[in-house]
Amino acid sequence: MRKPELSFSHVGLFVRDIARMADFYTRLLGFSVSDRGQMGKTSFVFLTRDPREHHQIVLASGRPEELAFNAINQISFRMGDFAGLREMYRAVQAEAGVTEIAPVSHGNALSVYFRDPEGNRIELFVDTPWYVEQPLRIPMDLSLPDAELWEWAHDTARKLPGYKPVEEWRADLAARIGKSSTRSPA
Repeated sequence: MRKPELSFSHVGLFVRDIARMADFYTRLLGFSVSDRGQMGKTSFVFLTRDPREHHQIVLASGRPEELAFNAINQISFRMGDFAGLREMYRAVQAEAGVTEIAPVSHGNALSVYFRDPEGNRIELFVDTPWYVEQPLRIPMDLSLPDAELWEWAHDTARKLPGYKPVEEWRADLAARIGKSSTRSPA
């Protein structure tokens, strides 16, 4: 049976303070408000960083003040480059309401995790040119200069199970799922 094409489009979050969360995602993470409105008792703010996408994040009012458990594990954003990841690391450190800031290596990515003002875990990351078996989370020292940090990341990854160039891993995965391993332009 042929699998119909699909691709991830957007995520919607119930929030307690829609103005604060819209400010956080626009000011700190660079999203723009593409629309906002009301449907019944629920307020919505639509956010995007891509003019081809009406929204990539939807904020919806109505999150209860107390939740026993947040079902969102994380919301992840790929950074354009490592310099941008460093810049965002500095920005989240200075941001009021951001908690649990943790730079880590996954071997196949270098990441900065943190909690937004309502406790949703955010990941900002850059891919590395190699693959290692997952899950993996190794604390990373972002005070190191770029060259030294990348050398540490590569030396660490080389010692881990499954280490190989990411293009080799992508080709293996593409064969398993019956697709080309190259990304098509968006």
